[in-house]
Amino acid sequence: RVSGIPLTSERQLTGSGPAEATATIVHRVLNELGLAAEVLLWNVVPTHPHCIGAPDSNRTPTRLEIEQSACFLTELARGRRAIPLGRIAHATLGGTYIRHPAQGGAAAFRQGIAAALQ
Repeated sequence: RVSGIPLTSERQLTGSGPAEATATIVHRVLNELGLAAEVLLWNVVPTHPHCIGAPDSNRTPTRLEIEQSACFLTELARGRRAIPLGRIAHATLGGTYIRHPAQGGAAAFRQGIAAALQ
């Protein structure tokens, strides 16, 4: 939302500014697994869906937003394995479900991503 880079907070880029809990969890786990440099993070919808008039809010992307964004993920993946995090990504990409780290999902995310990437 702030950095414009999926799952990356401003603080991770500059050392100051807001930290984002989900981004912190994702990068910590990837670093612990020694995989931070091997993984491209990307959202199913690469823009920030928010409620009208509330740019700091989050909302579920619409089916149209997901469909219109699919070409970006396809191009970026170029035949590499895409691992979905969370329900929306799983519904879009299929494969093994990995819990999104937000809202208390950090431990399940770590377990799922470790199993998928090892």
